[in-house]
Amino acid sequence: MVITKAEIERMDEIVKLAMLLWPDNDEEELKREFEKTLEDEKAIVLLAIEEDLPIGFAHCQIRSDYVEGTSSSPVGYLEGICVVEGHRHKGVAKKLFKGCEDWVRAKGLVELASDCELTNKTSIAFHEKLGFKEANRVVCFVKDVDE
Repeated sequence: MVITKAEIERMDEIVKLAMLLWPDNDEEELKREFEKTLEDEKAIVLLAIEEDLPIGFAHCQIRSDYVEGTSSSPVGYLEGICVVEGHRHKGVAKKLFKGCEDWVRAKGLVELASDCELTNKTSIAFHEKLGFKEANRVVCFVKDVDE
């Protein structure tokens, strides 16, 4: 298995992997977002490739806005990471994450942050296993003011 920076030629595969992580999103919208992401120097998409097939991806970018729990700015931010069923629990996500860490360090940053849903116990355990420390828990609200 090899970890490599994703290129535009792999867009369909990137979107397919992203849909596993974010199934409620629109494929065409994700494609447009990742087209921009792949051109952005402040972002990276890494692919885990095995026998020329992508088996996982990680999306990391630099955020300059306030990031909960951090003491520096800008910081690296793990936007998403996913490994296809059948390849999980084999160190693939850990290698993808290491690639993100290396990229963040190469950009001269000293912190890497992330988030997940409060109820996603698998993701929470994964983050803790990688050395993340919980910074905060939050419940977000919204109200339609057109009423």
